[in-house]
Amino acid sequence: MHDILVLYYSQHGATRELARLIARGIDSVDGCRARVRTVPKVSTVCEASAPAVPDSGAPYVERQDLVECAGLAMGSPTRFGNMAAAMKYFLDGTAPEWMQGSLAGKPACVFTSSSSQHGGQESTLLSMMIPLLHHGMLIVGLPFTEPALSHTSSGGTPYGVSHVAGSHNNATLSEDEKKLALAQGKRLAEMARKLAL
Repeated sequence: MHDILVLYYSQHGATRELARLIARGIDSVDGCRARVRTVPKVSTVCEASAPAVPDSGAPYVERQDLVECAGLAMGSPTRFGNMAAAMKYFLDGTAPEWMQGSLAGKPACVFTSSSSQHGGQESTLLSMMIPLLHHGMLIVGLPFTEPALSHTSSGGTPYGVSHVAGSHNNATLSEDEKKLALAQGKRLAEMARKLAL
């Protein structure tokens, strides 16, 4: 069985929903299963720390999740055209995995959500790819052979699935966004399975 790590940070729930759908896409591929994890919020108070176990949702990621995964789907909300601080903070601490080559040669994809259509989704997706490339991961995009990518009027890019949450962060995922998230998870799992042969 190939475990694919679906690692995300979500503040209002949209990125978490994309992660859930990507996980379903992964689980649809024989011999693959999703391992869904999140990262703790970063506090501006130096003495503050997150509880050891989240109040709800996915468990926090552990270093062993990176070592054991056959692939990685990483998602973050867009913050000024970049990934959220919580995800960046986690990645900044992965030097031991980088030195050991724990992720080298494994496939990865990225996903995001923003409040507006022009909120920097593509630059966020590209910024998330950079540390993954440093880890030696193989980036799996979302090709235009996915019909929803050609006609979506909401989220979705060839760099990875995206969602437009709206100015009040209450817009539900469109049918196209859902299809693209499922397709991205399936594509990642199929690539992980091929690379494991």
